[in-house]
Amino acid sequence: MVEEGPRTGTVIVSGFGAIEQGTDLQAYARALTRTHHAVIGGSRPPMRPRDLVARSWSRVLALGLDPDGRNTRHPLPVEQVERLRRESPLSSVITELKGLISAVADASQFLLVVTNGEGVILWREGAARTRMRADSLGFVEGALWTESAVGTNAIGTAIAEAAPVQLFSAEHFEQPQHPWYCTAAPIHDPRTGELLGIVDVSGPALTLHPTIGALVETAVRLAELRLWRHHEHRLEQLRTAAAPRLAAVDGPLLLVDEHGWVAHSAGIAVRDRIAVPRGDRAIAVPGLGLCLPEAVADGWLVRPAGSDDTVRLLLDLSGTPLIEVSGSGNPWRSSPTARHAEILLLLHLAGSSGLSAAMLSSALYGDTDHVVTARAEVSRLRKIVGAVVDTRPYRLADGVELRVEFGAAERLRDCALIRDSTAPGIRRVADRPVAEHPHL
Repeated sequence: MVEEGPRTGTVIVSGFGAIEQGTDLQAYARALTRTHHAVIGGSRPPMRPRDLVARSWSRVLALGLDPDGRNTRHPLPVEQVERLRRESPLSSVITELKGLISAVADASQFLLVVTNGEGVILWREGAARTRMRADSLGFVEGALWTESAVGTNAIGTAIAEAAPVQLFSAEHFEQPQHPWYCTAAPIHDPRTGELLGIVDVSGPALTLHPTIGALVETAVRLAELRLWRHHEHRLEQLRTAAAPRLAAVDGPLLLVDEHGWVAHSAGIAVRDRIAVPRGDRAIAVPGLGLCLPEAVADGWLVRPAGSDDTVRLLLDLSGTPLIEVSGSGNPWRSSPTARHAEILLLLHLAGSSGLSAAMLSSALYGDTDHVVTARAEVSRLRKIVGAVVDTRPYRLADGVELRVEFGAAERLRDCALIRDSTAPGIRRVADRPVAEHPHL
């Protein structure tokens, strides 16, 4: 897609926002300035801003930022910037990124800027004269460079749009940024997809070259490739550290890192990644079934719960509801909501046949109109107890033994949770003696 530029007939290429070689930059900058003044002033602009720019200006205007002056900057203290640098995964690739541009930065008069995922500038490298001009703009280490802080800019707009962005001259919201171009792209963690930061190249507007976009794209590819190689190295370290433990285990197993990436497998064909393990819940792994992860080195040993490794679930209703799950490792405990305790009790009473979403809705709310709510409650419960609760139908997973503890109660209604419950499925059994109930 292309859009008509100034009346000179030049064409602006949308996409990354690069300007076609041969464009009269001065004429285009003047046209953008007139457009900026018109849009901000509420009049008809001489040309239509790019859609990306129009969206950003609308967001920023809604925030009440000042387009004529400089909005307040509050750079973080040096020690806090240093801490953020140490904590950033990008610290392991920043040397390569700086090396990529160091040979041409001075001649091209630009800066390389790298932020964290929140848009705080952590590193800045480039031409000394351009750094001085950036200082006067507040474009410095520790400054927050989001749209809400400094208006439309390539870094903040790349975060808002979740996409690469190039802005030229008066496409920036703040007038003091009009003498600049900025080209930015997100860097993501290749393992998790998490936004780690933004790579930006900025410089004097009239020095913009069509290859700047390619330079930024190259920097992002380099960073993500290096991050993936660090990931592979960490998996190798995990395999080495866990080797003694793995040698003592028989049967199928997986060794995974903290994000669920598989470092080693035995007796099972598995994808590169499984659900993220946690020490406080069971997980279901295709080919292994129900598993309780065990912490090993900087990762997890994942094995199926077999006949000698039954997952035992205790629902203690003798006082404040409490869940205790135990298996081969150390038991863990959690305090469920009353609704989640009711769901576990209803699934226990239902036995191996379980409950459909409609049946659970009726048991909890007295009708089938609350199926979506019932499903949402089970989803939240599974985030707590994991795959010990199966779906389709809702039931306790194979290999799970649930015991309900009522303390000294003789009848179910002697338990406060059951006595106070409004769920029809709970109230129907409230008068039954604990000792006579087949599932209790």
